[in-house]
Amino acid sequence: MVAEIRADQDSEWAAMTRVSELLGVGTPETVRKWVRRAEVDGGVRPGVTSEESAEVKRLKRENAELRRANGILKAAAAAFFGAELDRPSH
Repeated sequence: MVAEIRADQDSEWAAMTRVSELLGVGTPETVRKWVRRAEVDGGVRPGVTSEESAEVKRLKRENAELRRANGILKAAAAAFFGAELDRPSH
């Protein structure tokens, strides 16, 4: 919408202000953030795309889950092998 009405406005900010009014968004800053995000996602502006950001979040969650699982396995192995060492041999 901003790109469509940009030519009719004095500036890009004026276009964003108008779009925020048309959409009932509280502030033009919100529209500006949407525009910048769309530019990054479209490859027009440098930065991390929404898709890349979501993938990084997913990988961080998976990494944390794997670290927790490793911790549990290490504790279980230590308890198991520690119990084996404490048992009398036959």
